[in-house]
Amino acid sequence: MKKPYYAVIFTSIRTEVENDYDETSYKMEELAKQQPGFLGMDSARNEVGITISYWDSVDDVKNWKQNLDHQIAQKNGKERWYSSYHVRICKVEREYSFNK
Repeated sequence: MKKPYYAVIFTSIRTEVENDYDETSYKMEELAKQQPGFLGMDSARNEVGITISYWDSVDDVKNWKQNLDHQIAQKNGKERWYSSYHVRICKVEREYSFNK
């Protein structure tokens, strides 16, 4: 990815409620992929879930947050699926990796 870019780090603790969570999560990932400036996503869940989405600009991040379908999912998350969550928005200026 061309630097700099932005990472939105979403960490969460789930409730016991499953009602439509997996379906909504899949829909949000597919919708995010269609948004201008979307660069990719990583996700994992154990006791704490973490999803990191990567964006070309801060404006792209803001536009994703304001997407109507995403806002509905956010509302459902607060009301049903999460006991807590935390969002961090970071500017990525440098990265490196290792592959064996």
